[in-house]
Amino acid sequence: MTAAPIDDLVSIDVAGSAATGVLLTVTGEVDSSTAPSLRAAVDTAFADGVRSLTLDLEGVTFLDSAGLCVLAAAHRRAAEDGVVLRVHASGRAVVRPLQITGLYDLLAVGQLRPGAGVA
Repeated sequence: MTAAPIDDLVSIDVAGSAATGVLLTVTGEVDSSTAPSLRAAVDTAFADGVRSLTLDLEGVTFLDSAGLCVLAAAHRRAAEDGVVLRVHASGRAVVRPLQITGLYDLLAVGQLRPGAGVA
């Protein structure tokens, strides 16, 4: 799959396939202007019949309510479709909003080890 530089605010790199699992690596800001692009990437993975989806948010520098909504919707869809959803984040800009909203525990957020790929 390919990298999708959305604009100067965010880029989304898509690696893997529905058969092997998809890794979405998000870099930059996820806000009301960029969240639709993240939602589209997630929706495409689900539409392709992915069984394992990993969202790497290690490179995200800002996450607002629009981004949180995308993550919550991904969780709901994964649960409905039987998809294994993993979210990796360690930066305060992402972890703090996830903790405040309760999504941190719901999504079982983990840290991505350097060099880790699609699982």
